[in-house]
Amino acid sequence: MTTTSARPFGSWLLGPADQQGLELRVRVQGLLTVSLVLANVIGAVIVVALSALVMPDPGPTDDAVLAAAITVPAYVVAAVLVGALWGTRGALRTLRWSTEGRAPTDAERRATLRVPLRLTAIQAVLWAIATVLFTVLAGVIQPELVLTEVFTVAFAGIVVCANAYLLSEFALRPIAARALSDKLSEIVPRRSPGAGVNVRMLLFWCLGTGVPVAGLMMVALFAGVRGNVSTGRLALGVVALGGVVLCFGLLITVFTARAIVAPIHSVRDALRRVQHGDLDVEIPVYDGTELGLLQAGFNRMAAGLRERERMRDLFGRHVGEEVAAAAMVNTVELGGEVREVSVLFVDVVGSTALAAARPPAEVVDLLNRFFAVVVDEVDTHHGLVNKFVGDAVLAIFGAPGELDDHAGEALAAARAIADRLGREVPDCAAGIGVATGEAVAGNVGDRRRFEYTVIGDPVNEAARLTELAKGIPGRLVASWAAVESAGAAEADRWRSTDDVTLRGRNRPTTLAVPRA
Repeated sequence: MTTTSARPFGSWLLGPADQQGLELRVRVQGLLTVSLVLANVIGAVIVVALSALVMPDPGPTDDAVLAAAITVPAYVVAAVLVGALWGTRGALRTLRWSTEGRAPTDAERRATLRVPLRLTAIQAVLWAIATVLFTVLAGVIQPELVLTEVFTVAFAGIVVCANAYLLSEFALRPIAARALSDKLSEIVPRRSPGAGVNVRMLLFWCLGTGVPVAGLMMVALFAGVRGNVSTGRLALGVVALGGVVLCFGLLITVFTARAIVAPIHSVRDALRRVQHGDLDVEIPVYDGTELGLLQAGFNRMAAGLRERERMRDLFGRHVGEEVAAAAMVNTVELGGEVREVSVLFVDVVGSTALAAARPPAEVVDLLNRFFAVVVDEVDTHHGLVNKFVGDAVLAIFGAPGELDDHAGEALAAARAIADRLGREVPDCAAGIGVATGEAVAGNVGDRRRFEYTVIGDPVNEAARLTELAKGIPGRLVASWAAVESAGAAEADRWRSTDDVTLRGRNRPTTLAVPRA
């Protein structure tokens, strides 16, 4: 199977779909570490910005500034190191099955899909500790800063958690694809294994819009409770928080949009390839929501199309392309209709002696070369190879599809087969007979097992002509009725000879052979 593009997981950062072992471990570990560090750095910047711009009048004392200058960088660095090491090492232990190149157990699969939530929980714990620590520190040094510290650190912690979840989920797409492949690519369940798109969208609305707007309301509330905040300070705080809201909301929206659009794009690209006839395509399923079910549904559809195409091909090989196409379009029923057809019968001369004188494998190879010539010429002249009868072939022209000059096509095919067999398979002589007339063409058998065939006088006549042809030069005989039914161009290539009453028939048949 082939993936849909050079970026199977939606980004070149995530690498190819077939990466394994050390390459996969290094890539995932690097992306997770960078993601967690970046999320914490963004949180630290927000803390500093809000602490500087949303502080009440009067500002912090010298002791508060000194304490913040020492503790904030120290804690942020420690939190980044502890969070990155704690989170990535724990995640890699959970994901060890993927680097070992084996299929996950059900427990490992569930744990893998929870890794983004686990990393987010670690960041939440670290920032909750930071909120308590800096609130206590503010209460000891400058109590009027307590509400500001609670607000700024908690708000930054929410930003960090949201970014940590989105970035870690992005980094883990190659692993999620392996975890979900066995469960979602073959059988589409009723519910996705992860949080649904609705839950994800509501969560990110709360983080990107609800919480920031609540922060603006808190600034206004602080100003009303304190009563000592100037208009300029309030305006500055609102502008600063509004800027953070705009940037943070944009970041959340971009990450969320990419997380939703990437699986849809993968399905769109795969559908385009299927539309152009490429059924050998499979999408990596890396999303645990309904979008993952969409990807898995496409894979299941493509597998069904491949199976349907394989069955159609096999069906066509067994019964002929025209019969297969008609069976797929129309309701298949037993019985048939009377049609004017031409029948070509080809039978190997001395097949019993041939089988006795040669090894079975050599006989099969010889017959396959013989059949290849017959099938090729019948297809070229728009006929249908109806069946193989041991070492003989029955071909029909004019059924199931209409053929304007079925007699001319059958006669031309017979001449071409006789010529090619003499040149390409000289050690496999065959008698060839062609007859034209009315026959019943349709499905014969039982509803549980039937086949398409023709039954009637031209079939019997062609078989008898083939027996006769085995004993004459050229080994090709047709009925004069077939020549008279053919177009002028082909009829001019034949001449009539004797009138012969064939075995099992009560009236003579005028024979025709090709002109020299």
